[in-house]
Amino acid sequence: MTSTPRAARTRKTAEERRHEILRTAARLALERGLERTTMQQVADELGVRPGLIGHYFPSIDDLLCEAFACAVTGERESLLPAADAGLAPLRRLSRLLHRLNGQDFVDFGRLWLNARHLSRYRPTLRGVVAEQEAVMRDALTAVIEDGVRSGDFTTPDPLGACLVILVAIDGLGAYANDEPQFTHPALDVLVFTTAERELGLTAGMLRDAG
Repeated sequence: MTSTPRAARTRKTAEERRHEILRTAARLALERGLERTTMQQVADELGVRPGLIGHYFPSIDDLLCEAFACAVTGERESLLPAADAGLAPLRRLSRLLHRLNGQDFVDFGRLWLNARHLSRYRPTLRGVVAEQEAVMRDALTAVIEDGVRSGDFTTPDPLGACLVILVAIDGLGAYANDEPQFTHPALDVLVFTTAERELGLTAGMLRDAG
């Protein structure tokens, strides 16, 4: 009688293991909230000992700060994917705003609310939130500047227009925790109409360009 040899287990590199821990913590933070994500939960999800998590992240604050950055980096890449880079700025911005209006991004709205609240008491997290806000500002401003150069948009202050649009987005995000979700036709188009006004577009152009 012969036995079937076991497949050799592939040992993950330190970089692979660290990335796996971060992805898992980011997913749990999206699902449960940052303050309800623990090293034990991450370890349980991965089927490892909590000590392994601590080997890569000495404190829970270290883990949660990087998990937040990981999650919102993924969000930003989904909103402004590299595949859209060749599109006209008008279409890129339209697609971004349509994606933000989708159900898939409700949890990201909750995560931003969660992180901003906790950052009041956690200086390290406050720094990470500020860094990620700056990255998003730069990315959106770059799209607007491209649109000004191409003639899609008209604004003397691309950064100022970006800030007004982001404030409108964040304002809608304040409703992310409502159950049931609060809705009104005015809210459905708020970000589009705000962006159209700031960028010198006629009503409906952004909504129809996606």
